[in-house]
Amino acid sequence: MYDVMKIMVGNIFITIAYAFLVVPNEIINGGVTSLALLLNAVTGGGIAMLANIVTFLLLLLCLIFLGREYFLKSILSSFFYMFFFNFFYSFHIKIDLNSIASLILASLLIAIGYYLCISSHSTTVGVDVIALILNHRNKKIDIAIAIRCINYIVLLFGFWLYGWTSIMKGIVFTFIYSFVLKKLLDRNQAAVRGMMKKVV
Repeated sequence: MYDVMKIMVGNIFITIAYAFLVVPNEIINGGVTSLALLLNAVTGGGIAMLANIVTFLLLLLCLIFLGREYFLKSILSSFFYMFFFNFFYSFHIKIDLNSIASLILASLLIAIGYYLCISSHSTTVGVDVIALILNHRNKKIDIAIAIRCINYIVLLFGFWLYGWTSIMKGIVFTFIYSFVLKKLLDRNQAAVRGMMKKVV
């Protein structure tokens, strides 16, 4: 139940950031939606349908490589995300901040949201699925750095679609939230190691 609460609160942080800051300010981050936009430009398959296909494939990868616990919690995370995003977005509120302040606040909220989900053995059913799989295969691969690199790859491939301004905003946004996420995950790991030493 504690993990479920963390996943729910994590998605509340993420969806507040997306509904009130990211979407209104047109900040892109190289995640599933950005990938769907890119694929749509290439295939014309429709953004919503392509986003659903990518999400389904990520859930499938989650089940195959991360196991049943991650899979079930990630489905729950998806439900929370859809519910809270639609709820918050229905207010059509844009937090009135300048672009830099919006970008920093959104980055902090998303970093905390990602941390709450990942530390509960769940995913946000985004590129963190791939990062977690890579980390499970090789513990030397840092989850936050992997998320950052995957987002950068998507952003760079989408340069011709988004343009310089959007790409630069996306790069800064991705760097800040992945930097904060890394600090939170590192601190969590250090705390877990400390507890294990006390038990031993």
